[in-house]
Amino acid sequence: MEKRDYYEVLGVSKTASDAEIKNAYKKMAIKYHPDRNPGDKEAEEKFKEAAEAYDVLRDPEKRQRYDQFGHAGLNGAGGFGGGGASMNMEDIFSMFGDIFGGHGFGSAFGFGGGGGGRQQKFQGADLRLRVRVTLNEVLTGTTKKFKVKKKVPCPHCNGSGSEDGKVDTCTQCKGTGYVVRSVSTMLGRMQTQSTCPSCGGVGHVIKNKCHECGGEGVVNGEEVIEVKIPAGVMDGMVLNLEGKGHAGKQNGIPGDIQVFIEVEPHPELTRDNNNLIYNLLLDVPTAVLGGTAEVPTLEGKARIKIEPGTQPGKVMRLRGKGLPSVQGYGYGYGNGDLIVNIGVYIPENVNKDEKEAFEKMRTSNNMQPGKKEKENFFNRFKKIFD
Repeated sequence: MEKRDYYEVLGVSKTASDAEIKNAYKKMAIKYHPDRNPGDKEAEEKFKEAAEAYDVLRDPEKRQRYDQFGHAGLNGAGGFGGGGASMNMEDIFSMFGDIFGGHGFGSAFGFGGGGGGRQQKFQGADLRLRVRVTLNEVLTGTTKKFKVKKKVPCPHCNGSGSEDGKVDTCTQCKGTGYVVRSVSTMLGRMQTQSTCPSCGGVGHVIKNKCHECGGEGVVNGEEVIEVKIPAGVMDGMVLNLEGKGHAGKQNGIPGDIQVFIEVEPHPELTRDNNNLIYNLLLDVPTAVLGGTAEVPTLEGKARIKIEPGTQPGKVMRLRGKGLPSVQGYGYGYGNGDLIVNIGVYIPENVNKDEKEAFEKMRTSNNMQPGKKEKENFFNRFKKIFD
């Protein structure tokens, strides 16, 4: 049977945000979950269909392929949405832990049954770094090293928080990390699951706490962090260093480091995405007679040819002399260009000989703009203002 459109399955538009897609899937999961529809095969199939749609639309890469090529673009993509692989409830609960909270349907939506409980781990906090790079470093990419002060695993207890390495099962949750409560609702008697208040969800308690860290499993320390900055980064981009943040308590999950990029201004070149712009000011004789001019690039100086009669406002383009683009940020691939905007310098003060030379040129018909030159001039201005 032909698959339905994934947006139609979740009841959202093609411009729906990630939050709207997630909320729509939650509603579908509540409506068609087998715990609410025992023995209803049609509801189970709709539940699986919604999970498949969510698997695709929550993933930016899969969603882009689906928007462009439909279901055919997902063949071999892996996961539920790749090639129509069959699903079971265990897979759904495993893949969508952010929806079901890691404890099956009941913990997320307030119903009994589901996939049972799962112990949690303490999560370390994230850190932020601000890194300044030059345009030359943007051209080639670079590596920066920083000494970062952060929470690190306690060396005395190896991060466990226990002086003797022993931990005791939590008596309140029996090691599950969660507690179950029964409540009365309009739909009848139902169960809810929540994090155990005694152990914080980890399923154990420490009686003989480490004297160095007080049972936390972490102490203040520092680490040298290496940040690889790819070529083409833009000002304001954020790089994520997974697992390089504060250590999690009691051998928990470490946080991340978000690296915020600042690109320093260049003294001569201005950046426009992956193009570079240079404003070249010619003297009058070179603009009239032609010649050569030197322009800066990030790889050294480049000499360009100036044609006789070059007009102010002319634009020259040096292909490939710009910056590379970072894949995935929407600026295409390959290096940009160096764009040279040409102006002509008119001296404000001239000496006696220069004045006499200009007076002679003033009377020359060739020095006066004709009708064609006037039209070209005003057309250029019109384009600017348009």
